[in-house]
Amino acid sequence: MPEAKRQNERLVVLLIIGVIALNYPLIFLFSKVRLLFGIPILYLYIFTIWSMLIVCIALILEKPAFPSLMASPPKSEKSE
Repeated sequence: MPEAKRQNERLVVLLIIGVIALNYPLIFLFSKVRLLFGIPILYLYIFTIWSMLIVCIALILEKPAFPSLMASPPKSEKSE
């Protein structure tokens, strides 16, 4: 499977996870009048999920450090 297609599939899955995590039913679970470290739980949840999504996107879109190791060079035949 080509790397670009795999990357697109991972981004689509991450989008679906993000939509589910930031949708009403889960947001409602955290909309309590409580503080954690002086921050409302709802705000902490939203910004934590948001930052985790950004980190995951960065990891998916990151280019490999050694692209020559990812693909093998084409074999050349020498005739004698």
